[in-house]
Amino acid sequence: MIEVKNLNKSFSGKQILNDVSAVFERGKVNMVIGQSGSGKSVLAKCIVGLHELDSGQVLFDGEDFTSMNRIQRTEIRKEIGMLFQGSALFDSMTVEENVMFPLTMFTNKTKKEMQYRVDFCLEHVNLTDKNNLYPSECSGGMQKRIGIARAIAMNPKYLFCDEPNSGLDPITSIIIDGLIKEITNQFNITTVVISHDMNSVIEISDKITFIHQGQNWWQGDRNSIITTENPEILNFVYASDFMKEIRVSMKEHRKL
Repeated sequence: MIEVKNLNKSFSGKQILNDVSAVFERGKVNMVIGQSGSGKSVLAKCIVGLHELDSGQVLFDGEDFTSMNRIQRTEIRKEIGMLFQGSALFDSMTVEENVMFPLTMFTNKTKKEMQYRVDFCLEHVNLTDKNNLYPSECSGGMQKRIGIARAIAMNPKYLFCDEPNSGLDPITSIIIDGLIKEITNQFNITTVVISHDMNSVIEISDKITFIHQGQNWWQGDRNSIITTENPEILNFVYASDFMKEIRVSMKEHRKL
């Protein structure tokens, strides 16, 4: 579990996050949504320590990350897996070498142990026998799966996914969503997903945090986000005419 308490962050005098508090639960897909510029990506970077807080606390399973020294923070970061928006794979490395990279950097495992872990992770993202390919030989969806395999290579307690479906077609997006949900449940990970994709929100989210103008404006689950009357949520979720028509249809159906 990750707890954020009264987090404040500003850049050059501009307040980006204003007294944000939230809880991200273990074994669940915790979605953070909001319009571009709302502060959701800054929130994620503050949680993992890429940005220092102006004030507030971040706790990983009760341990105060914000008060730790550099060595202590490094130990926590070893328990964090990251899936970056552009996958951030090393072009000069094979699939196997990309997934093995964090194991080489942060563990004392033998080559045999690392190989077993790499094969295990690739199997879990349905990329068995793709070890010797290079990223340039892989589709966008495959690259995302390689990124997931690398993110779980260290057997993390916490998984952060930044726009995991960015640039993917709808069918591939569903596959990536399914993998994130499956891995979260199977390994009991605290998963935090930054996303604009309402399909993902509806399909796999267990808990949703809506960031609006730097504040934690609304929290709920995928059922309550459909029925809420919160105007800011409505403007975000039902931004298109098509989604507005769906909402009207659902309201009429509930009256029957």
